[in-house]
Amino acid sequence: MKILSVIVSATVIVVSSLTMHAKIELPSVFSDNMVVQQNAKLTVAGKAKPLSTVTFRSDWEGGECKAKADKEGRFVMKVPTPPAGGPYTIIVDDGTGEKKILQNVLSGEVWLCSGQSNMEFPVKGDWAQVMDADRVIATMQRPALRLLQIRNTTSVTPIDDASVEFGWVESSPAAASFSAIGYLCGRMLQDSLNVPVGIIDATWGGTPVEAWTPNEYLKEVQGFEFYHEQLAAGKDEQGLIDAAMGKVYEGYRNPEKMSYPYDKAVMQKGKAWGKMPVPSLWENNVLPGFDGIVVMQFELDLPATAAGKPLQLCLGAVDDWDMTYFNGKLVGSGRIFDQQRDYRVDGNLVKGGKNVITVEVIDNAGGGGIWKSSCAVVDGTRYSLDGEWSYAVLSDFSQMDMAYQLPDTPHYPSVLYNAMIAPLTGMPLAGVFWYQGCANVGRAAQYEVCFKNMIEGWRKSFDNSSLPFYFVQLAGFQQPVTVQPESEWALLRHAQSKALQLPNTGMATAIDLGNPVDIHPANKQEVARRLSLLALDKTYGRTQACEAPRCVDTKIGKGYIDLTFDNDINTEGGVAIGFIIKDKSGKWAYANTQIVSNKTIRLSSPLINNPVAVRYNWADYPGGNLTGRTSGLPVTPFATDI
Repeated sequence: MKILSVIVSATVIVVSSLTMHAKIELPSVFSDNMVVQQNAKLTVAGKAKPLSTVTFRSDWEGGECKAKADKEGRFVMKVPTPPAGGPYTIIVDDGTGEKKILQNVLSGEVWLCSGQSNMEFPVKGDWAQVMDADRVIATMQRPALRLLQIRNTTSVTPIDDASVEFGWVESSPAAASFSAIGYLCGRMLQDSLNVPVGIIDATWGGTPVEAWTPNEYLKEVQGFEFYHEQLAAGKDEQGLIDAAMGKVYEGYRNPEKMSYPYDKAVMQKGKAWGKMPVPSLWENNVLPGFDGIVVMQFELDLPATAAGKPLQLCLGAVDDWDMTYFNGKLVGSGRIFDQQRDYRVDGNLVKGGKNVITVEVIDNAGGGGIWKSSCAVVDGTRYSLDGEWSYAVLSDFSQMDMAYQLPDTPHYPSVLYNAMIAPLTGMPLAGVFWYQGCANVGRAAQYEVCFKNMIEGWRKSFDNSSLPFYFVQLAGFQQPVTVQPESEWALLRHAQSKALQLPNTGMATAIDLGNPVDIHPANKQEVARRLSLLALDKTYGRTQACEAPRCVDTKIGKGYIDLTFDNDINTEGGVAIGFIIKDKSGKWAYANTQIVSNKTIRLSSPLINNPVAVRYNWADYPGGNLTGRTSGLPVTPFATDI
């Protein structure tokens, strides 16, 4: 009976194995309702029965192809796609009776939207919504506009299959959590081109450009030496994590070593402190998309009778790690995100009246904060700690020195390209819309090189050296300052503009659409309009005024500088504002202006006798008012001395 049992078991294993390998598998981006790029070559790769002949059939003309599966069952073929139209049905089979059927497929224009939280920003979602959101949602019933959401995932090596939410869906009010800019661009393109449009949303809030850049395109970028040392050592993902963890622990013990983002000065309460509800995850309210270290404080009032008595501090689960202090003394720490913290506080730390509980929360990825109910217990009496806590950011991990980044977080080089972009590269695209950069403020010189390399890397991966790439220049943010020549935000915007040196690129500035107190301004309609104008003009030849005038000449006179633009300019109220000028000593001053002609402005200042350089809209949150007379678009920030 034992022998028979073994034979039967072995037979079941063999049959099960054959059945498993016979099942046809396609990447997750192939689903009902998908849109394929018209008049292109679609890469169809997957798994079927080993050594079988796999057939791709569709009901468009010329839509049948065959490929031989290898001994592992892998197959790949290039399928020509039809002109815009549909719906179509796709059938993939391997001759064994196994079939994969995709229905309601359209051919049209496919655009990839990527970047960080301002591209991720939903039409209406848990953490944000566009202005007039309900009015936008009322327009979302569009069967020929299809949406695909890529899940937030990371990988230290490129993978073949992306993780997706639900597959392709028809646009409808139910998709209001989708990227607002993505939807609005798709709507405008569909209305203008009158063809089906597919929008792919691959975004992750708070992420830096290097996370989206292919590994080989980071090798010449300074600042990633530790990363390449680890790769050169041939370490797998766990090896990379172990190596990085040693650095991370060192950094947590000595935070000042973690480079510029760690700021202990905020421990002194001032304007840097805000309010946060507890329990909650801060991604859902005050810090969407943020990973890093946040200090949180709560003032606990105790009666005089509690003085000198031991206290039990019961913090709800803390995501991810915590270091907890009571009246300035470390009383405990934990590193399990869903585990309640129970810390005993010695009676000599407890006093009547105000007691300060301070928690440094370390959030590596995903949700962060104290997310379950908390309390303190003294002498059998329970005191709730739920409510409003003060908080301040100590360290933004998107800005952290590379040596302290963890490979399983979204800030590590190449991990988002590997998991969220590489799996899409078999799908031909009409182009890319990109909105990112906040996470790289403070590293403009590095960004300038990395961003251009990322674009070139994507073009190579998609096998399209001229892939259109249109991006958003960062909106104004922070408190307005009239003269701010050292603005890190301005430097990052300047670095973004350098990508225009690459062919088939375009920049839609959002400089005038910002909010000084909100890094996520709600006017995504205008951002999407500007991006769409670039696509309609540069990609589709629909002549549009899609760019503002550019400064093409400077002439220095005695006590003034004349600026000449390539097209007519306009100013609100007839007075140009937003200029600063510099003398030979390096002193900057706000400039008075005079309109010389439709294309020329004269700048001067009683504080600058012999000006040598000009900067326009050069501040974190500038207030320049120069626009194109024809386009109405704002003139982008520029500097003549950089």
